[in-house]
Amino acid sequence: MSTANHQNPEYLNVITPAKIDWQTDDTGNMVPVSGEFEDVYFSHADGLAETRHVFLEHNQLSERLAHLAPKQCFTIAELGFGTGLNLLATWQLWRRLRETNPQLATARLHFITTEKFPIPLADLTQILALWGERAPELMAFIKLLLAAYPPLISGCHRLSFSYDNLTVDMWLGDAAESLSKLALDHSNQYTPYIDAWFLDGFAPSCNSTLWADSIFAQMQRLSRPHTTAATYSCAGIVKRGLKQHGFQIKKVRGFGRKREMLTAIMTNAESSDLTDDNNSHNAKKEKTYSTFDNTVVIGAGVSGLLTAWSLASRGITVILLDKSAPLAGASGNPRALLAPKMTPIHHVDEHLHTIGYLHSSRLYRDLNQTAVQLNTAPILELTGALDLLIKANIGTEQIADYPDEMATTLSHEQAQITSGLKEQGLSENLYLPQSGLVNPQALKDIILTHPLIHFQQLEVSKINETEQQVRIEGIDGNRNTVTMTAGNIVICAAFESHQLDQRVFDCRKIRGQLSWFTPTVEQLAKLPKIPLKYSGYCARFNAQTGDDELNPVVVDEPYLLLGASFIRNDTSTGIRDEEHQISRDKLINAIPEMASVIPADTSLWQGRAGIRTQTPDYHPIVGQLANSQRIWTMSAMGAKGYAIAPLCAEALVDMMLGSFTPLSTAMLARLSPNRTRLQTPLT
Repeated sequence: MSTANHQNPEYLNVITPAKIDWQTDDTGNMVPVSGEFEDVYFSHADGLAETRHVFLEHNQLSERLAHLAPKQCFTIAELGFGTGLNLLATWQLWRRLRETNPQLATARLHFITTEKFPIPLADLTQILALWGERAPELMAFIKLLLAAYPPLISGCHRLSFSYDNLTVDMWLGDAAESLSKLALDHSNQYTPYIDAWFLDGFAPSCNSTLWADSIFAQMQRLSRPHTTAATYSCAGIVKRGLKQHGFQIKKVRGFGRKREMLTAIMTNAESSDLTDDNNSHNAKKEKTYSTFDNTVVIGAGVSGLLTAWSLASRGITVILLDKSAPLAGASGNPRALLAPKMTPIHHVDEHLHTIGYLHSSRLYRDLNQTAVQLNTAPILELTGALDLLIKANIGTEQIADYPDEMATTLSHEQAQITSGLKEQGLSENLYLPQSGLVNPQALKDIILTHPLIHFQQLEVSKINETEQQVRIEGIDGNRNTVTMTAGNIVICAAFESHQLDQRVFDCRKIRGQLSWFTPTVEQLAKLPKIPLKYSGYCARFNAQTGDDELNPVVVDEPYLLLGASFIRNDTSTGIRDEEHQISRDKLINAIPEMASVIPADTSLWQGRAGIRTQTPDYHPIVGQLANSQRIWTMSAMGAKGYAIAPLCAEALVDMMLGSFTPLSTAMLARLSPNRTRLQTPLT
């Protein structure tokens, strides 16, 4: 990462990693101290005991979490992620409660945390290793957190720990700004809210920004009556801020050498007595969260598969429909290159492709562990990728603003060694060390193993919504008429979505043909070692078991993949030799030394053509259709489906359930099916 902009506090959206100093605590242990604020990250007496006393006990989390109903979601918001100790303690409590309370099997915990100065992974690893020694019961959670810890760029990083029904949204950047981005969708029947606040910023005397009026105003906006808050601080600025923004405060015994701490509860006209048992968290019996048992997803491409996965991960039964088969359309290529089109870092927190790429790569790495257990092909092959910056909106100076582990520029010599190219000028490049190749067939197989996802072949012909349900009619594979009902449906049928419901925008249709061939041993030795991006892309891959179910490949044979053509307003999916040639020409024009390696005769090449959908503003379509309570859509992923569909699916399901999404209010507006840009048909 560049140090010039990194050290400039005025340089917007560049995250400044925390500087860690060390002190000795009361028991002789080394504890981390913030170099910026010269304050401790946790108590010198016992940081873990302090967390349990201040935040868990005084938000009554044991009692409140134990009484959650099936499928209910409890949301905690934390100001100041720090070392993650509060999350780890909460996580441990949550797992213990789920092990002893069977009714919590489908309940969920959503932990939203903010941090302006996140600790670098190396320092966090060192800090949490010490806690692993002092509190071995945390070690399993520490390993999972460190494995999922995101690169330090601004925006929301969603970490999903599905085994524990735990979702962590880590918002990096200014806390007040991050909280302001949390969307309250009042058009939905259920609006999300925070159940409990952990106010754990550095002391007001050291860092007053986490105790500013803008913070308390956001707390008021995001809370509801009976939302609680707890903090170690009894400073006047804290007491005044909470009281002026709708909270009733109470001093209670502090931890260690601190005599007092604060608890608070959001009040309303009907109940304002903090000590009144009738006003307890369990006293409100009205249902304030969304539950439904089943959903139909129409379309089994990447959008439909990932939507089904996000729904099933929340305990919802999914019937996944497709008129032919999963991945039968544009999502069924042999491989998909997971490598984002980067943007200057001051845009990154609102750049869907970048944050989507980070989320999808975490998901696919997690699913790789499932593939190991099932002894199936991996979903993501981590290869790295080299972008030659031929068609890019970012240069090497701007790349330098990113953390090196996410994006960097290699020296000419390093780029040659990494790529295997010998004659190409490579001084201008973008190296993406965490990029790789997604295996769509392997992803589909893993998703369809979920016990709550059921695939059915059905060509849907009619959708009818009533107040109580949605009725679907269609023709199955035996040409029989089938009727089914569901609480909600999600239309993920790509360019055919508009035919199913006219409220889904009729997108631009773009034919894209991917080509591949089997290189000789001599050619293989001269081909690029890793995927390359130019005006197209090329990538080597070895066919895995199952690949031959989707495409004409031979298992264990090597291939070079090239693509893709871009033909507007063409919905034919036949293979064309001239488009093989287009893909070859793109490669040769970008990398002339490949002219002697890539065969000129493309007649034996294989290919697959699909129809991609694109909106006028190039954003996908994600959300609830106008004047509907039960019909949703996720479509128009363009050529980026494997990068952005996982995060878009999470946001869509959060909207359906009345939970906070990992996308900002502004981003959700840009993705809305009802946005202004989509009110005028294409001509």
